[in-house]
Parts: sequence; C-alpha cells; structure tokens
Amino acid sequence: MTRGALTTFSIANDVAKYFAIIPAMFAVTFPVLNALNIMHLKTPASAILSAVIFNALIIIALIPLALRGVKYRAMNAEALLRRNLFIYGVGGLIAPFVGIKLIDMLITAAHLA
Repeated sequence: MTRGALTTFSIANDVAKYFAIIPAMFAVTFPVLNALNIMHLKTPASAILSAVIFNALIIIALIPLALRGVKYRAMNAEALLRRNLFIYGVGGLIAPFVGIKLIDMLITAAHLA
C-alpha cells in the first residue's frame, strides 16, 4: 500500500512540475508556450530553480512516510483505492503548484534568478 501511495503521489507530482518546467524551457524559442505558464512564474530561470528546489524538499518530506508506511484501514478495496487516490493523487497535484509558486515568489523577491 505504501509503495502504491508513494507512486501515485510521485506521478501526480511530476505532472504538476511539468507545468513549471516546460513553459520555462521553451519560453524564448516558442513564446506561444507562455500560455502554459498557468502558475505565472516570473522568469524561466526562477521557474526551473523553483521546481528543482521543490523536488529536493518533497523527497526529504516523503522519507518519513516511506519509513512509517501508509496506515491500513479495514475497508473494501474500492473504498481504499478511492481514498488513497484522493489523498495522494490530488495531493500530488496540488502540493507542487502551491510549493513551486511560493518558492518562485521567494526566489524573485531575493533576486536569486
């Protein structure tokens, strides 16, 4: 169960991070891709740096969950899957959007990128 939860979170997390990285990578060559910058990150450099910093922090944050494991609850498989998909799937989508945007705001305020 723990492996499934961490994999679900990781896949959702990676999908969300692509919304920071892909527009930043091609912003100069293909300005039309700025429409994908739905987080309104300031610069391509700050977007990539924010995604890298967020990734490093989230890996550290997931270590206790990996060591402790996901708590088992007595319920049918369908309800358990729905619960874990909601917690780790939706959480894996929302956490990077919020985290990367906050880190981008800190980086641009500190004039690091």
